Amino acid sequence: MKSARDEMDIVNAYQAVGTYRGAAALCGTTHKTVRRVIERRAREQVGRASTGEAVASPVLSIVEDRVRQSDGRISAKRLLPVVRAAGYTGSLRTFQRSVKRIKEQWKRDRRRYRPWVPIPGEHLVIDWASEGGWEIFCGVLAWSRYRFVRFGVDQTRETTLRLLAECFEELGGAPAIVLTDRMACLKAGVVANVVVPHPDYVRFAAHYGFGPDFCESADPESKGVVENLCGYAQRDLLVPVQLDGGFADIDAANDAARAWCAEVNGRVHSEIAAVPRERLATERELLRPLPSLRPPLRTGEPRKVDRTGMVRFGSGRYAVASELAGTVVEVRANEGEVVITQQGRELIRHALVAPGAVALGPYADRLRKPARGVRPRTAAEVTFLGWGAAAETFLRAAAAAGTLRLEAELTQIVALEAAWGRKALTHALERAVRFRRFKASDIRAILAAGSGVATLIPAGSQLVLDLPQVPERPLSAYALGAIGAGR
Repeated sequence: MKSARDEMDIVNAYQAVGTYRGAAALCGTTHKTVRRVIERRAREQVGRASTGEAVASPVLSIVEDRVRQSDGRISAKRLLPVVRAAGYTGSLRTFQRSVKRIKEQWKRDRRRYRPWVPIPGEHLVIDWASEGGWEIFCGVLAWSRYRFVRFGVDQTRETTLRLLAECFEELGGAPAIVLTDRMACLKAGVVANVVVPHPDYVRFAAHYGFGPDFCESADPESKGVVENLCGYAQRDLLVPVQLDGGFADIDAANDAARAWCAEVNGRVHSEIAAVPRERLATERELLRPLPSLRPPLRTGEPRKVDRTGMVRFGSGRYAVASELAGTVVEVRANEGEVVITQQGRELIRHALVAPGAVALGPYADRLRKPARGVRPRTAAEVTFLGWGAAAETFLRAAAAAGTLRLEAELTQIVALEAAWGRKALTHALERAVRFRRFKASDIRAILAAGSGVATLIPAGSQLVLDLPQVPERPLSAYALGAIGAGR
């Protein structure tokens, strides 16, 4: 137990150096102890804020913008020169309290995440990592968490596709979707935030029967499952070997990588509470139900709601309202279901799930697949996408087909509007998508053909034809007398 004098020494040391570790070195204690003392004294002063805190209010908008731009990492000392130039005249300590409150509010209001619920056989996530002069190719099968690691001499497209093919051979099949970041070796360009895959990658994907997908730019959270594997391989596979002299060559490195993958895929994964190799055998079948084995569950246990709005119980995760993030709830198992309460009030009931599974309950309808937003930047892109849904459909289909120089093709297509009009051009885009023609020359050919081109319909559909108009005669004109008189 620290005395009041010891705590005062810690506070003075912290005010002098400004860091927990620096104050700990001066006082002969640990940085965790310094942090507890400082945070406790800060809590004791809640409600006794000095009147000088109001001085910071005119520059709070500047602080809020900088906190949002830096993802909550900027410090008050870094912001102080900026706000002083904007008119702030208070002390550093007063400003630090204001910045701390703004950061806490920002953390509460920032976007919240729900866990990704992978589908068996759907996603394989791949990425490259570099460490000690080695290039490490990493892949994770999302549902089974089966990990694939190999070394490469470079990160070229040929090496990436070769290792991806080797990964498919080890998995025993190809997934429905391969998710990557925006690798320069796999993309041909980006148009209005839509990634155009390289034609070689498009042909490779068509050969193996999967769909290529790309993450948003600068968004590592969307592929955190493989980011964790990259760090794990660097720490546990490569660094220990480098301390002993490193690998002799690339073949020795890949032999070590295969042995390491066999080891980690044969151990129980901490997230799914299962062995990835065994889950891979299930994932190959795609429709295998969840394991029926469940660990013995205890009742009435307190659990803290994480920032994703989930509580962990019996190696499974259960959803509650997002507003409860950071609070403590009570979880108990009751006849095949999990009951979550708070202060004696029942919040929600979930069916019991297997280890590693996720129960979302009524919050499942709030899930949506990630949308790759179309955001035009150039004048040609703005004009083209202003034509409506047909233009966006054309852009996405052209990007998926790996159309090269798509920006220049869009510019030429936009120039056709002055001569042909928007209505005819829209019909030409729809026909071009149908027959997978994405060049400006193809659009011009469709426009030149006009109505002379055939309109194909599915087999068995009813034909709608414009028949010629003929004069109509009454039935009386076909009477016997009328017929004789007509002769």
